[in-house]
Amino acid sequence: METLHPRIRLIWIARGAIAAVVLAVALVALDQWRVTVPPLAIAAAVAVALVLAVGYAVRLYQVWRFELQDDALYLERGVVTFVETAVPFVRVQHVDTQFGPIERALGLSSVVVYTAGSRNADVRIPGLTPDRARSLQETLRELAVESEGDDAV
Repeated sequence: METLHPRIRLIWIARGAIAAVVLAVALVALDQWRVTVPPLAIAAAVAVALVLAVGYAVRLYQVWRFELQDDALYLERGVVTFVETAVPFVRVQHVDTQFGPIERALGLSSVVVYTAGSRNADVRIPGLTPDRARSLQETLRELAVESEGDDAV
């Protein structure tokens, strides 16, 4: 199975760091308006949040995998809840390549596969190089067109 580019961990760690900063601001605000929160407790909470964010990002990178099988795109991901997803090519409606500003700065992109149906009707594969994302997008389009006559069930 194929893994994501290692730089995706930086994005995931940055998200966790932002959450830790929000936690710090909330605790400082709580200290100012309601209850006295010792500075050491604030620092400890933020440190724990950062350690958890880094650990989560590293573990998520270790478990995130995807593969093009004969009839479906297969994904494995998740830290707390492990999710296995099979997207039959016949269900693929269209495929996008996304380059957000942070992803672009890190030389990464994502592929989003939109499927028929309303519940969880899209699957996102983050942390790909732009060339790999375009290649995967084109391959998925071709496989979806080839499987149009097949039954999805």
